[in-house]
Amino acid sequence: MSPRQWWRAIFSRLGLKLFIVIVLVNVLVSGALYFTVARSIDDSFIDYLRRSQQQRLDTLTTTLADGYRAHGSWEWLSNNREAWQRLLRVALAPRSGAPRTEDNSRQPPLPPALGDPRQFVLLDEAGTRIIGRPGPHAHEGESRRDPGELRYTPIMVSGQQIGSLGYRAPDGVFNSIDRVFLHRQLRNLVIILVTLLLSALLLAGGLAFWLGRRTRAMALATRAMADGDYSVRLTSRGRDELSRLSRDINTLAASLARGRRDRQQWVADIAHELRTPLAVLRGEIEAIEDGVRPMDGRSLGSLHQEVSQLNRLVEDLRLLAQSDAHNLDAPMSRLDLGAHLADQLEDSRDALAQHGITLQCSLPAGIMIQGAPHRLRQLWSNLLSNSRAYTDSPGRLKVSLVQTDQQAVLTWEDSAPGVPDEALERLTERLFRLDSSRNRRRGGSGLGLSIVSALAQTHHATLTPSPSPLGGLRWTLRFPLDPQDFVRPFATTVE
Repeated sequence: MSPRQWWRAIFSRLGLKLFIVIVLVNVLVSGALYFTVARSIDDSFIDYLRRSQQQRLDTLTTTLADGYRAHGSWEWLSNNREAWQRLLRVALAPRSGAPRTEDNSRQPPLPPALGDPRQFVLLDEAGTRIIGRPGPHAHEGESRRDPGELRYTPIMVSGQQIGSLGYRAPDGVFNSIDRVFLHRQLRNLVIILVTLLLSALLLAGGLAFWLGRRTRAMALATRAMADGDYSVRLTSRGRDELSRLSRDINTLAASLARGRRDRQQWVADIAHELRTPLAVLRGEIEAIEDGVRPMDGRSLGSLHQEVSQLNRLVEDLRLLAQSDAHNLDAPMSRLDLGAHLADQLEDSRDALAQHGITLQCSLPAGIMIQGAPHRLRQLWSNLLSNSRAYTDSPGRLKVSLVQTDQQAVLTWEDSAPGVPDEALERLTERLFRLDSSRNRRRGGSGLGLSIVSALAQTHHATLTPSPSPLGGLRWTLRFPLDPQDFVRPFATTVE
């Protein structure tokens, strides 16, 4: 396995990209942090040396001025290295003191670098070296104010300059101890940054592996769904976005599987519905051709009945297809829902009475909605056909209409027989019948309630089935009221 294949086996492309981005960001941040902190440490240490040197120079010049005042000249220091070192030791020794022996004979050590006698030179008022290390090009007894790398600070007594103290700048005073200190600090900084970088790499690798594994599973699931395998399911734990996406993919797979089953059932049911009248037509036509049945009005009436059944089925299918495509012809207008329904129920009262069904209405006028009159008549007709077909004689049909705050609530309920609770949610499914034998004695094609549901959705209404107190089925339709009823004119006052 090549390194590239190995990386792809561990990480997905998204996880690998995430890992590389995190690594690059951490490397850049660590590099910038190293150079910034290293420069800060170097500058801060130099600044510390400058301040410390200035304090020691102030102390040393004060000590030299006191010595000159006490002796009246520089003769006591001229070429006297022992006195010079003793003066430096006393003036530059740390305030905390130095360890001494029991007989107090040990002298305090000179501070490193800043207390080194070779870092200083003492000049008189004429600029002649008295003692100390001369500059790189100065010779003993030579009068030179700027011996190369040295800097000078005046020594004053009673407002008069009596000499100058030369010293090296802090940048050039570094000794081995100072460099060891700086190198140690930088080494510790490198160790810290490398540790943080390794920790970031481990974290990035774990995050990339975790994310890559989950996204790879989602990619495989969606690819399987694209190939038609809707049985795939993802494990979803937690409440993060990826878990929610996994649940959505599972829901989508279940919906697609259910849609495929419904489509297959839909095709089978349509074939069955079309086959029955076609078989009857074929049988009657063959009987007429064979002379078994005469070619009379009765035979033609039977043929016409089967053709009408086929036509109704095709029209119902066409309406449902238009509803699914959201191009159903339904021009909306303002209408009185109660008056519109009352007219159709009055026209159907005699037909209901012939089936032994008593009609009871409570439909107040003045409840206005936006509706398509011919589509609403189709909706009422399908509900009436369903009540006539599935209500035993003698029976009752009760229709009532009430107005709530923003809705017109229509209740349509009939008497026994009822519908089992587990079948209520399936009543509006296409070609669904309660009887498994698909007996056409009591019902139609099984599309009537599906059309009622589609027409209700066209009017932005909700359709809810429930058991009826009369012993049968109750439908509750909730129509939104006409928006004009919520518009209140602004009052105008003319003074």
